[in-house]
Amino acid sequence: MTATDKEKKRWISLYVENDVGVLAKISGLFSGKSYNLLSLTVGETEDPTVSRMTISLVGDDKTFEQIKKQLNRSVEVIKVLDFTDLPIHKKEILFIKLHSLRKDETEEVFRSAAVFGITVSDYDKSSVILESVQTESENDEVLRYYKKYFSSRMEAVRGGSVAIESVSRSDR
Repeated sequence: MTATDKEKKRWISLYVENDVGVLAKISGLFSGKSYNLLSLTVGETEDPTVSRMTISLVGDDKTFEQIKKQLNRSVEVIKVLDFTDLPIHKKEILFIKLHSLRKDETEEVFRSAAVFGITVSDYDKSSVILESVQTESENDEVLRYYKKYFSSRMEAVRGGSVAIESVSRSDR
C-alpha cells in the first residue's frame, strides 16, 4: 500500500440545492462506494434555496477523488469543498442527560461542567442536561468522563460537526 492509498479521516463540505431527495441522493452515492459516513450535518445557508452539508468519513485518496468527481457531476451539487488538508473551524453539538442523581452528584456535575466549559441547559432535582459545542475530540473527552461515573444513568446525543474554512492567514 502506497502513501496515497492510506485510509484517513476526510472532511468534505457541499453546497447543494435545498430540495426534496437531495440528501438521499448524496448519501446514496457514499453508500454505493461502501463508505460509512462518520457524521453528516445538513443545514440551510443564508440563501434558503441552498443547503450546506458537512460530511466526515474515512477513506483512501483514489476512492475519495472518485467520489468528489461524481459529486461535482451531480446536478443538485452546486460546489464541493475538500476540507481534508485545509485549516478549518469545526464544532459539533453534544447533549448529555444524566438522571437518578443524588444531590452531591448533581453538584459535582455542575462543577465538572464548568471545568469542561459546557453548559447546563436544563435540570431538576435528580436530572441534568448538559450541552457541549466543541470539537469532536473535546466532546469525546467529555463523554469519557461522564461515562466513567454515570454510564448506567446517562443518555448522549451527538450532532455531526459543521465546518468552515479558516480566514486567518496565520492558520495556513
